[in-house]
Amino acid sequence: MKTSLSNAAKNAVPHDAHALHRLGVACGLAAGVWLGAAEAPTKLVNVGLSPFAVSLWMVAGVFTARWTFPTLLKGTSYVARDLLEKKHLIVWALLAGALWAVANTLTVFAIRDVGLAIAFPLWNANSLFGLLWGRVLFRELQGASRSSIIRVVLGAVAIVVAAILLGFSTVHGGGHTASHAARGIAAAIGASALWGTMYVPYRKAYISGMNPLSFVTAFTFGELGSVLALVWWLDGGTHSSAFHFAAFRGVLFWLFLGGFVWVIGDLFQQFTAKYLGIGRGIPLSNTNQLWGLAWGALVFGELAGTDLTHKLMVLGGSVVMILGALAISTAVAGEREHRSRNLAIERECDRYRLDYGAVIAAQSGSEFDASERRRWWDYAIVAAAVAVFLWLGIQARVPEIAMNHAWLLALVVLLIASLLYCGLRLRRQTGFS
Repeated sequence: MKTSLSNAAKNAVPHDAHALHRLGVACGLAAGVWLGAAEAPTKLVNVGLSPFAVSLWMVAGVFTARWTFPTLLKGTSYVARDLLEKKHLIVWALLAGALWAVANTLTVFAIRDVGLAIAFPLWNANSLFGLLWGRVLFRELQGASRSSIIRVVLGAVAIVVAAILLGFSTVHGGGHTASHAARGIAAAIGASALWGTMYVPYRKAYISGMNPLSFVTAFTFGELGSVLALVWWLDGGTHSSAFHFAAFRGVLFWLFLGGFVWVIGDLFQQFTAKYLGIGRGIPLSNTNQLWGLAWGALVFGELAGTDLTHKLMVLGGSVVMILGALAISTAVAGEREHRSRNLAIERECDRYRLDYGAVIAAQSGSEFDASERRRWWDYAIVAAAVAVFLWLGIQARVPEIAMNHAWLLALVVLLIASLLYCGLRLRRQTGFS
């Protein structure tokens, strides 16, 4: 058995590897577009909520959206079957959700102590942690050509450098006390390490053949449960502002909307991690800072009146980030790298008694028959989610905040275009598998 699997592992190289690479790159860039936009709705929230409360209700929006998309695209029967076939991965998905929640909480303290401009690029160094874990645990880049290794490593470093330039381009003076700076920097680096490590369960799930839509369904429980626990223990329990709905009912819609947008970006990121690996995928999705800056500068006018130095930082950081993404996107895995990946898959199959042939097929989106009929409860789940958003939308208040509506429309069009393009490609090439 072991010998036959080893021989298969040496010879099983996807015939459409280049097409899957291009699909993974497209999803990674789309993830950056959507993740960068996820913070925009929260700029409309200014009612004295604690950061924990903002995080909780954004995650509530995430929870609502995460259940809706898998149900809409595949159906609950498919998701349940996938999870039951790989029950050992459920705990890994819960762990990933918990890691996300703790990392997100660390960012609250990092922003408080050193500000978003410094904290954001520090925690975006998670791509370097992901590159390390991908190489050590999953044989990523093993057997790759020297040029591919150089492009991936330099591309990841370039994106981190660009994030630093873009982050400091938003600094306009002032600052934080030296006594808090070390604590804030430590929190940001801690968030970076946790977010980089969070991708280990992602990759473990996908080299075992689990569908990203199934993984995020279980991930959500770990995420929401951990955020609830943090609010309960660190934000006053029942006295937390998160549970006093009457005071902020008019802004709940914007928090849910931020969570909804984040989910779409994260789903694209999940497919990127599956088809490119975490070493290539995380840096591409970390282009979200470029798009976050675009929303802040173009729509909300955050860079209005800045001096030439800051504008040059924006331009330089943007160019460096684009070059870094270009370097990674052209580093296509070769035959030797695919064989190394298949050996990692074989190891997982031996450990958990999985069907090696089925797992290899799942790598190219050809997993088990997904022609499940939609059940009545599938439609009920989608209808309930839509009803929640409609109910919140009716009560929503639009705060008086200056916005450039022309750029707002342009960026919304870009969001929709990236969703349609990548969504149609995923459906055509892999059936969202």
